Amino acid sequence: MPLDQTFVSVLQLLHVGLIPQSLQFVITLAPIVLTVFLCVTFWGLWVDYVRSDQFLGLKYTLLELKLPKDTFKSPKAMEVFLNSLHNTADGSHYAQYWKGETRPWYSLELISIEGQVKFMIWTEDRRKAGVFSALYSQFPEIEIKEVEDYAKSVQFDPDKIRVFATEFAFTKADPYPIKTYVDYGLDKDPKEEFKVDPLLPLIEYLGSVGPNQQVWFQFMIRAHKDDQVKPGHIFKKHDSWKEGAEAEINKIMQRDPKTKVSGKPNEQGFLIGPTLSKPEQDVIEAIGRSITKLPFDVGIRALYIAKKDIFNTPFGIGGIIGNMKQFNAENLNGFKPSKHWHNLLGDPWQDYKNMRRNRFGSLALVAYRRRSYFYTPFTSKPLVLNTEELATIYHFPGSVSKTPTLERVPSKRAQAPSNLPT
Repeated sequence: MPLDQTFVSVLQLLHVGLIPQSLQFVITLAPIVLTVFLCVTFWGLWVDYVRSDQFLGLKYTLLELKLPKDTFKSPKAMEVFLNSLHNTADGSHYAQYWKGETRPWYSLELISIEGQVKFMIWTEDRRKAGVFSALYSQFPEIEIKEVEDYAKSVQFDPDKIRVFATEFAFTKADPYPIKTYVDYGLDKDPKEEFKVDPLLPLIEYLGSVGPNQQVWFQFMIRAHKDDQVKPGHIFKKHDSWKEGAEAEINKIMQRDPKTKVSGKPNEQGFLIGPTLSKPEQDVIEAIGRSITKLPFDVGIRALYIAKKDIFNTPFGIGGIIGNMKQFNAENLNGFKPSKHWHNLLGDPWQDYKNMRRNRFGSLALVAYRRRSYFYTPFTSKPLVLNTEELATIYHFPGSVSKTPTLERVPSKRAQAPSNLPT
């Protein structure tokens, strides 16, 4: 058969049989494919919608914490308080995806308004009773009162004020802990005159903030859980933080992750264990201690707000970044400004007429007021800190802190109020 006749026969076969059948198959599957496509496309939008609706329907409260004049407890007491906030419950699937329920989160805040240093905790109104009781259990002499949100008093006006905003990231991988109060010996309750508290430089800095200036630190926390999808699996979840910590220990100890046997075989086939330096031993001990404590997802955000004509870059920006380095350790972990969000744009060609800086400043104020970090509208990758690390960067300093603008109440022996809010 000539080639042209063969070609025509093939076309006729396709036209009569294969093509109509294929079209019929596509038409039959079209509703299913379209449904799957729409579900995948709009599922995220639906989840964001129901969560936003839930968030807007809730009431929130801001608690100001006034410390007693004589505070002798170590940061361990704050660690015990933080344990009570560790709640990994997301609710049922119905609650999550129809009502918009999420894992509860809190905002621990340390602020200075023209030099007046204050400790704050932001929470859902329905959870404040638990915060009250947990605080009083560890600090019976503390004074707690509900206050108006100070963040709402600042309205962004680029002609009057400037706002520097940054979030913080780790200098190393998550499994490496920061230098904690245990490393400073504060777990042993030393006498006040012998305490070396890494939080004090930050508090002193906040106390030195001048008129028409404010510095806000916000530590948003949410219980960490094994909610990462395991590589190569669809539904199986795993805890990348704990597994990452174990992997780092195995790497330093030259240990096989399956057999847990350390060392490498020599020429005779005998295992020779690694010789670890003192810093390596310290790292293994710190990581090992870290994963024995409850972990939190943490978002750290800081703002420096000042009138435009007195905005002090070295004091505001340098002070915020520099004072977070008190918790850094070269062989462990530390904090640095995140590349995801900050408006440190110094060169004119980087920011025409300060348009980007002003946009960042305006958005940062909104994000701060909403205490939004883990869920829309403002989301960032959180750090993982355990309760020991959190209690290091947010705890009540003892009387060794002489900052006069850190308001305290006279010490007195008292029981927690019987009429706690419900």
